[in-house]
Amino acid sequence: PTPYPNLSIKILLDFISPSDGRAEVLGLDAQERSLEIRERVGYLPEVSNVYDKLTGKRHVEFAKDVKNADTDVDEVLRRVGLEDEGDRRAGSYSKGMKQRLGIAMALVGEPDLFILDEPTTGLDPNGARMVREIVRKENKRGATVFFSSHILEQAEKVSDRVGILKGGELVAEDTIEGLRERVEATSVLRLKVDEVPDLKELKEINGVKKVKTTGDVIEIEIGKNVTKGTLVDAIKNKGVQIIDISTEESSLEDLFAILTGGGE
Repeated sequence: PTPYPNLSIKILLDFISPSDGRAEVLGLDAQERSLEIRERVGYLPEVSNVYDKLTGKRHVEFAKDVKNADTDVDEVLRRVGLEDEGDRRAGSYSKGMKQRLGIAMALVGEPDLFILDEPTTGLDPNGARMVREIVRKENKRGATVFFSSHILEQAEKVSDRVGILKGGELVAEDTIEGLRERVEATSVLRLKVDEVPDLKELKEINGVKKVKTTGDVIEIEIGKNVTKGTLVDAIKNKGVQIIDISTEESSLEDLFAILTGGGE
């Protein structure tokens, strides 16, 4: 393990050698069979460097030639929103456009594995949404996507499993729901009602951590020992009409703070 995820990525792709131990990618030794690995990997570095004098389209064609891939260059550019910008020199691209171009190059050859290092850097909300759509589509195709990001909200939206690093060590690796169970994270149930009843009995239900009201909204913080349905029924049994229901689970950012000791 390394203190920074991008160093781990460089070891996996044999850009640098580990000081100790070994790494495998797709079942292959990362140092001994690095060329085979790179042929099967789509890589987006944290900073997408471009050749200023080459067009965006030529960049993708170069990636196609290197991988000897049967890829429709125009289609790849369309997927990243550069279909009308492919004939422009990449040196004139904005930071977000360069990032889109890097993603296009990573898509060449339908890789078995994508390694995306901070893929939403420089992108506006529409660009970030595009990245999530590409990740989901490629995963559905059968590819594995290794998504390294400090923007935990983005990671939460696309991840099946999450690994959390602290001080160079993997302190947790699971599904997001599995991480919630591990730290016994609470969730919040909010009920908008026509009239707030006596909540004394509700507070005494096993698993209820906290109850508070704000106007006509009852907010209940709950653990894993009680279901939301039980609480809804308890409110209904008071003769109260529930107008609206919403829930809030612990976010990946909350879980990260708990598992890493609050970032200390």
